[in-house]
Amino acid sequence: MKAAVIKTLAGSLREFKKPALLTLLLIVGEVFFEVLIPFFTADMVNMIKADAPLAEVSALGGRLALMAVASLLCGAAAARTCADASTGFARNLRDDMFTRVQSFSFANIDRFSSASLVTRMTTDVTNVQMAFMMVIRIAVRAPLMFVFAITMAFIMGGKLALSFVVVVPILAAGLILIARHAMPAFRSVFRKYDKLNQSIEENVRGMRVVKGFSREEHEKTKFASAADSICVDFTKAERIVAVNSPLMQLCMYFNMLFILTVGARIIVSTRGTVIDVGQISAMLNYGMQVLMSLMMLSMIYVMITISAESAKRISEVLAETPSLTSPDAAVTRVSDGSIDFEGVSFKYSESAENNALSDIDLHIPSGATVGILGGTGSGKTTLVQLIPRLYDVTEGSVKVGGTDVRCYDTDVLRNAVSMVLQKNLLFSGTISENLRWGSESATDEELQEACRLAQADDFVRAFPDGYETHIEQGGTNVSGGQKQRLCIARALLKKPKILILDDSTSAVDTRTDALIRAGFKTYIPETTKIIIAQRVASVMDADMILIMDNGRIVDRGRHEELLERCGIYREIYEQQTNGGEDHA
Repeated sequence: MKAAVIKTLAGSLREFKKPALLTLLLIVGEVFFEVLIPFFTADMVNMIKADAPLAEVSALGGRLALMAVASLLCGAAAARTCADASTGFARNLRDDMFTRVQSFSFANIDRFSSASLVTRMTTDVTNVQMAFMMVIRIAVRAPLMFVFAITMAFIMGGKLALSFVVVVPILAAGLILIARHAMPAFRSVFRKYDKLNQSIEENVRGMRVVKGFSREEHEKTKFASAADSICVDFTKAERIVAVNSPLMQLCMYFNMLFILTVGARIIVSTRGTVIDVGQISAMLNYGMQVLMSLMMLSMIYVMITISAESAKRISEVLAETPSLTSPDAAVTRVSDGSIDFEGVSFKYSESAENNALSDIDLHIPSGATVGILGGTGSGKTTLVQLIPRLYDVTEGSVKVGGTDVRCYDTDVLRNAVSMVLQKNLLFSGTISENLRWGSESATDEELQEACRLAQADDFVRAFPDGYETHIEQGGTNVSGGQKQRLCIARALLKKPKILILDDSTSAVDTRTDALIRAGFKTYIPETTKIIIAQRVASVMDADMILIMDNGRIVDRGRHEELLERCGIYREIYEQQTNGGEDHA
């Protein structure tokens, strides 16, 4: 794991450094007492064999009991402080990632899919949490146990401890080989988790489409393919890791057999003058401790290698620099809703071959109503996304209230602009809670007035719970037209300097659409209104209508002017009126 990744993740430890350090100290105490126990146990065995007085045996037994209790208390305290440190670290990681994502511009978000971000905040954080927990407990315990146990084994058993010279290298080499062969499979799994989560997310969001086209079996097959791919990699890795157990058993029994066989011969040949039965029992215990410490180290190696990919993915989010930030001396007041595009060209990434917008020059006075028409992919949505600075222009400048949008504090600018997007989104909660996204301090009367203007009040009152009706996740329990009207009401509550409707009345009938636009004139007359629409009727009474094609404004003017000179506009108009039907 790279030092830069570790440094990035360590920044999320913060207030949990103390329990992490305390865990390390407690682990040292636990290992110290645990290693001493076999040493004194050997003395007790020898004392019992030599018919020592009961008082001496009892006294030694008392000391052993105290050491066991001390080791137990250190271990229990370490488990608690470790749990506090690891879970707190994981919480901070998720908070830091979520906070960082909130600061991302659209350009930053485009680099990460939503499914990938979900995986990084859940599965990847869990993997890093487990690795951190193992590091502050086992990664300290295992090396200490190995060193202390080997040292005590040579002190107690002398040449008998040479069995470790054979066993330890064999076990260590085997564990390293196992871990190295398992790692490629573990690494590939986490990239495949993104595809699995993406399949789930798409299926849940598009459930109505899936059922409408009877594509359940296709979705099951797609999900099963992603799940099977993960299963295959995990199975391969687990089969390799499973060799740990028989290898451990082989080394452990070889060590026991060697110590018992050679030790017994030494005891018999020297009549217990070199080593005795107590030392043999201690050697068996130390042998078990040495082998178990190696097993723990191998587990740590596997877990850290698995989590290294997760740690890298998390650090990518934490290290991502928001591409749009407020300047140091940011403007904190939007004077009016005037909009100026001056020589604007834009493309979504530096590597893109073609511009999404080219040579845009546009001047909209404050309070004007502007309609935008154009085919799919003509750049309508891209154009309006530059106004609240969801993206920065590639060339030229966009001004709001006479000031370049890059000079504003981003929160101030976006609070002055309300957008009702193509994909209307309502959040889980009541209708009133959703509406107050537009204004947290809005009164019930203001909510109702905004809904009346958006033609939503009638259907809201028809619900049994009225404005306290619960909205399911994604607004699945209201129709498309109802969702659009609630989103418009939410935008109106903001009383913005600029209101942008991005094809957000497509699901309502023409009469309701007309009533909504009439409400704008009375409720927000000084607000600049930009209406992207597919219906000519939605923009006919606008002060200016823009016709867009291939990222350019090909014509502009009022309805009557465009009807006379613009072939694109006239064709759209005729197709949507009786004249268009007769012609067809």
